[in-house]
Amino acid sequence: MTPRQSRFVDEYLVDLVASKAAIRSGYSSRRASEIGYQLLQKTTVQEVITNRMNARSHRTGITQDKVLTDLEAVKQDAMSKATDKAGNVVMASHAAALRALELQGRHLGMWKDRPAATGEVSIADAIRQRVAGRAVQEPSLVVRLVRAKAAPIGEPAMA
Repeated sequence: MTPRQSRFVDEYLVDLVASKAAIRSGYSSRRASEIGYQLLQKTTVQEVITNRMNARSHRTGITQDKVLTDLEAVKQDAMSKATDKAGNVVMASHAAALRALELQGRHLGMWKDRPAATGEVSIADAIRQRVAGRAVQEPSLVVRLVRAKAAPIGEPAMA
């Protein structure tokens, strides 16, 4: 591994952002994203990053299990019952409980931060486009569902 690649690893471990790490380690800012990606694909760089992250985890005692255990404790505390000023029994912190659930769900891969670009078009939309005689850009899933329920097949959907 070159000295510049070693510097990249050092910088990458600061914030885990490859493009910023590439710039800070002396690579061109115009190609930082591309270079950062390429460096992360190199097995030598991957091995050093993995080893250094494992060493940091061992040194600090912070593991995925510990983070998930702490997150569960925060969620349970946030979902505990409390009494408001009016004497009503309410959840201690609804926002904190939702955030903890969101993080747990994200860890389990229950949802993605960005919707996948599937390129799928519903049959009803395809028929509507054909009948209307015009090409329409693919609408979002929600818009497709609303349109599918809003207009019978064969009639143009409302825009």
